[in-house]
Amino acid sequence: MNCALVMAELEALGTAQNRKVYARHGAQGAVFGVSFADLHKLKKRLKTNHPLALELWQTGNVDARTLATMLADPAQFPEDEAERWLEGAHYKILVGHLASLVAHTPYARTKLAAWLSSERDNERACGYRLLNSLLKDAPELLDDADCTAHLERIEREIHSSGDRSRQAMNAAVIAIGSFKPQLAQAAIASAERIGPVVVDHGETGCKTPSAAEKIRKLVARRARGPARTRNTNRR
Repeated sequence: MNCALVMAELEALGTAQNRKVYARHGAQGAVFGVSFADLHKLKKRLKTNHPLALELWQTGNVDARTLATMLADPAQFPEDEAERWLEGAHYKILVGHLASLVAHTPYARTKLAAWLSSERDNERACGYRLLNSLLKDAPELLDDADCTAHLERIEREIHSSGDRSRQAMNAAVIAIGSFKPQLAQAAIASAERIGPVVVDHGETGCKTPSAAEKIRKLVARRARGPARTRNTNRR
């Protein structure tokens, strides 16, 4: 399927209600308002297609760019391209999808260090979203010392950071406690020292979760073990 056909399908899938929702979450410019369920269906159907991903990104359309991050091949996605895409990623959900793509590239650790040190809120937010993605998809790349250092840095910087960075930092504390079980208590302690994290979510119903509470619930679930499967063969 070529770019023109994909764009036509995206336009047909978009809704006015989704456009309003996405705008409240920061989507700017051209947007069809395609649901993420439909985007994931397209991703499954189209599979990895790097040339198509590049064309979709060039359209500037928010839905097309989100789909582009899903179809791009990390092995063909150079570091300078990642920087260019981040420059055009003003929608915070799109930033998260871009971070997920970069997490599978050979330069993921390099971008992590660079973006976490950036003074630009969107870049730092992408850095912490990248940290979350690495913890989920490649936890072996981050040892306990790395994660402890990230917790310490978040404690120092979170309250003086921008909205997007604060939100991503809070999520990173949760991710460390979730994907590094041996550091769950350290992450809880860090979250308690940080205290409430205030993020301006604009005209949305979003709320900033308590990192300590989220991690405690996960620890409790782990302690209970896997849920038993009901025996449906009883007579």
